[in-house]
Amino acid sequence: MDTTEPRAHTSNRRGRRSRQEILDAAARVMSVRGYAGTSMSTLVKETGLPKSAFYHHFESKAGLLSAVMVQGAHGFFGAMRKAHRNPPQGGTPRERMRWYLRKTGEVIENREEFLRLLLVLVMSHEAAEAPEALQTVQAVRDEGRDYMRHMIRSAFEGEGEAAADRVAGALAHFGMAGFDGAFVSLQSADGKPIEQFMEELADSMVALGQALLAAR
Repeated sequence: MDTTEPRAHTSNRRGRRSRQEILDAAARVMSVRGYAGTSMSTLVKETGLPKSAFYHHFESKAGLLSAVMVQGAHGFFGAMRKAHRNPPQGGTPRERMRWYLRKTGEVIENREEFLRLLLVLVMSHEAAEAPEALQTVQAVRDEGRDYMRHMIRSAFEGEGEAAADRVAGALAHFGMAGFDGAFVSLQSADGKPIEQFMEELADSMVALGQALLAAR
């Protein structure tokens, strides 16, 4: 009786499981200690896997960080797309912007680990030691701004396509700064709920957008 194929399948499943365990542990530890402060020995203790398992799946610690960021980005933007499915029809820019950012706040609360690591890498420049991970960090920030443009454009679409594009282009960076600030506020546990911060950010962005349109 040939048992080669079942054994191969079992080995593949174990390999995928160990790879995922490593990614989950690395994301958890790096989000607290940063990239430089996370040693392979710490990850070995966290997972109970031998160091050889790490180098079987990842060529280096930098490669592991890159994989962590790719997985985190995929999960974050997937959650954003799911949360923003079926946006409200009609309504004022304020109502629509509040809806988008309220949903965004819910995603923030469920993706703290990834966002914390992302901001640590942005502020510490540790990812410069891992070029592939640095590219992922930059790609995530670019995609985040594109997503912010999409939300603003959707909120102002009732004002016409040209007006919505103009407001979205002007306020995307401001919206990202507000998003970052909301997450830092959440992490600092200063007592302000994320929903309130998102509503205030939505109101501010709509006021600025309307002022921009009125000026033109």
